[in-house]
Amino acid sequence: MNKTSLFWPLVLIIFGSVWFLHVTDILPPSTIILSIALIVAGFIVLIVDGINKQSFVSAPLLIYCGIAIYLHFHTDVMLSVLLSLGMIITGLLMLIANTNLVPHKKGR
Repeated sequence: MNKTSLFWPLVLIIFGSVWFLHVTDILPPSTIILSIALIVAGFIVLIVDGINKQSFVSAPLLIYCGIAIYLHFHTDVMLSVLLSLGMIITGLLMLIANTNLVPHKKGR
């Protein structure tokens, strides 16, 4: 089998599996999945890229977005509170990244 013929069977298997897990209530709500995915992505950025001026801002923001999505949909925290806190965190991370405390990204 060539690679192009594997695409559609894999798409059907993945969508069918997700649909099955959803209708049987095995799959958690999509907001929880999105929250976990963003948090994991933040940690992966830190692990793969290391701590540098780019990852110092992007990784914590991914983690914060995952936490904020979870808090907004599963607790009583208002979206305006989460957005304003996110703006403060973004500004602080950008200020710290512009100092000499955080190294530049090393070339490969």
